[in-house]
Amino acid sequence: MTATATTPPVRLGIVGAGIMGERMLGAILDGEPGGPALPAGIWDPSADALDRIAARFPDVPRLADRDAVVAACDCLYVASPPASHLGHARAALAAGRTVFCEKPLAVDGPDARAFVREAGGRGAVNFPFASSLGVETLRGWIEAGAIGRPVSLAIAVAFATWPRGWQADAARWLDAPEQGGFTREVVSHFLFLAGRVLGPLADLDGRATFPEAGRSERALAATLTAGGVPVTLAGGVGTTDRDDANSWTLEGETGAVRLRDWAIAERRRPDGTWETAPDAIPNERARPIALRRQLAGVARLTRGEPHHLATLEEALAVQEVVEALLAG
Repeated sequence: MTATATTPPVRLGIVGAGIMGERMLGAILDGEPGGPALPAGIWDPSADALDRIAARFPDVPRLADRDAVVAACDCLYVASPPASHLGHARAALAAGRTVFCEKPLAVDGPDARAFVREAGGRGAVNFPFASSLGVETLRGWIEAGAIGRPVSLAIAVAFATWPRGWQADAARWLDAPEQGGFTREVVSHFLFLAGRVLGPLADLDGRATFPEAGRSERALAATLTAGGVPVTLAGGVGTTDRDDANSWTLEGETGAVRLRDWAIAERRRPDGTWETAPDAIPNERARPIALRRQLAGVARLTRGEPHHLATLEEALAVQEVVEALLAG
């Protein structure tokens, strides 16, 4: 939605000047003028991170602290490490702001459940599959009957190294078991998609493997259900030479569809080969489009209107599965 005289852009404040904070600013400022949001300001405890933001976005206010960002915004985007999410989110809610939070919602289950009760409908979580063009194609095929009744789902992720090369600056927490690991960072997206498309997540059986003391998991194997549909989940580090490989494959009674490499929707031909959607684009091009569509949802959330973003309840359901896997 384009902002108009009657729907002015929401002022989005950002806490966290890492990769996601920078990407969100890019989604706001690199698109066409008149979008649904404007940057109210950004803060990060790292001066180096703020200097990087200043080099790319010199006109974005770099504010003194979290409270200054909250005071300047209509909605607070929390893009800091996971253990800090709820503290920032609660400060925003206490000031009458809405909250758009990075995943995972939190790493502490009881605190996350309490927060969801406190927040009501004033928050959402950034699972971009809610706005993905590839997912939209996939769901269109499913709803048109391309696979018949769903019978099984397979989720697979693989990484050459963890953290991925482009995340090296955040390795201190991304490769620590308290907040990091690929299950929280990547698998959570595909679990959200399973819940959004098929239904509630349940019947979990599986665990992550931690072979190196003080570091995040290196393998994951589990089964669960989504809306009663059996799901298999597998992940590993050092199992591919690619930076990041993933697939979400839904089998039905009469066909199959999948999302691979974050953005590419495909359906299986009768001969067993896969047909890529003619309008599919790689994730490097699809990601900023999804983020701009997410921002339109943030504007609706902030105005108290219905939106398509991941709800706090959906994010909590994903978090609980993820943390159960990591706890073994």
